Amino acid sequence: MVVLLARVIGVGIETADMLVHEVLSRNLRDRRAVARYAGLTGSPDESGSKRREKGLAKAGNARVRRGLIQLAWRFLRFQKNSELTQWFQARAAQGARKTTMIVALARKLLIALWRLVTVGEIPMGVTLRPMN
Repeated sequence: MVVLLARVIGVGIETADMLVHEVLSRNLRDRRAVARYAGLTGSPDESGSKRREKGLAKAGNARVRRGLIQLAWRFLRFQKNSELTQWFQARAAQGARKTTMIVALARKLLIALWRLVTVGEIPMGVTLRPMN
């Protein structure tokens, strides 16, 4: 799994190793469980009839969360033609806050990498390093 993740341009060996050992080697049932484990989901606030989001839930793995946010910024730099980068650029152009959007990109990126190692589905537009 580490070698497969490290083939994605922008993902280094140490990042791939951290992701595999902390998240991807676990038997998580679906994409929501993957995002929840990393702490990249919203924290709902319900008071009476009002429902709103209070930001990130701090319940997940902090090491993974920090690493994924750094990886998301790196991903924007090295994977300019990927669908995820295009999605981020479109939302940022509409005026969405970049700090909020980078967390959403990190969540989508984690789910895409989880699909890559479990199913073998390469995310659209992501370039891989050639096999050595």
